[in-house]
Amino acid sequence: MNDTAQVEDWLLRRGEWLREFRRDIHAHPELSWRELRTTAAVFDALTAAGLKPRRLSTTGLVCDLGPDDGPRVALRADMDALPIHEDTGLRYASTNPGVSHACGHDLHTSVLLGAGLALAELADLPVGVRLVFQPAEEVMPGGALSAVRDGVLDGVSRIYALHCDPRLEVGRVGIRSGAITSAADHLEVVLHSAGGHTSRPHLTSDLIYGLGTVIVGLPGVLSRRVDPRSGTVMVWGAANAGSAPNAIPQIGALHGTVRTGEHRVWETLDPIVREAIAGMLGPLRIKYEVNYTRGVPPVINEEYATDVITAAARTVSDHAIADTPQSGGGEDFSWYLEEVPGAMARLGVWSGEGRQYDLHQPDFVADERALDTGVKVLAGIVLASGA
Repeated sequence: MNDTAQVEDWLLRRGEWLREFRRDIHAHPELSWRELRTTAAVFDALTAAGLKPRRLSTTGLVCDLGPDDGPRVALRADMDALPIHEDTGLRYASTNPGVSHACGHDLHTSVLLGAGLALAELADLPVGVRLVFQPAEEVMPGGALSAVRDGVLDGVSRIYALHCDPRLEVGRVGIRSGAITSAADHLEVVLHSAGGHTSRPHLTSDLIYGLGTVIVGLPGVLSRRVDPRSGTVMVWGAANAGSAPNAIPQIGALHGTVRTGEHRVWETLDPIVREAIAGMLGPLRIKYEVNYTRGVPPVINEEYATDVITAAARTVSDHAIADTPQSGGGEDFSWYLEEVPGAMARLGVWSGEGRQYDLHQPDFVADERALDTGVKVLAGIVLASGA
């Protein structure tokens, strides 16, 4: 029996256990930096298999297997949930009110655990393997930075990951060389005014008008200052000020995201944003603060690492490989790729029938058959890395 067949045999023997493991952590989601129960569950499963996982300094853990000499590849999964109420009706739906795995990180975690346990049963791995169970992907700038500081990349030559894609049918793997996600930054603008009566805006600074000017003006300025081929987009998510129709408020705030598909553009956005806001609010005599938080760079897949994922996906089926566009979403897996080469692929989780759900929605449902596909792909990456 070859190595690929042994992984399939593991899934036949332990697949139901893996599904129950995934359902358990799905029912007990934990927010970023609070993944204590999830970390413990993974730790116990690895320890029971005779492996020696190591906890990270916050939450999350790593586990090495295979030879200690020669190259080592890392496989990464994120573990945290979102502050979103679950509305799926699943029998194993979230038991934590207001928190759910609406991005599929429970599936990511389970796939990596399954791949690690299957690989641990092989007699000889072609390369060393590091399983990285990372906390806090859903917050900026992401738990990957903390994991890197904890040394998860020490001795690692390449790193790989999968991410759920509800637009792809289960059994398919979306692969793309080059940028597969976008950079994503957070922007907060806080405005201050003396306030006053709406009948006399000339005697004060009209904060609401200033808010409107920035809301409309900043996305327009960016569209004229940045090459549109970069996929740069600025969108507001929150605007708050005032409570009375005849009173100009003293304080207001805007919150939004700035995204771009190109790394070189990402490095220039902060000063452009500040310059534009200064130009819009200066004539209005409005005091303001700009809090620009650099979030994550784009995930840029290395060509060789992409070829390795492609070879791994071919072991699933002749029709597993699918093209995938660059996403406007951000992913902190990109921080690992600032240090070592690697690649991320998209794991199809749509059942193939009925509605295609979207990530970060209360009723997001992933087809559990994707567990088998994900385990085969991650294990296949390790086996292809020694070819």
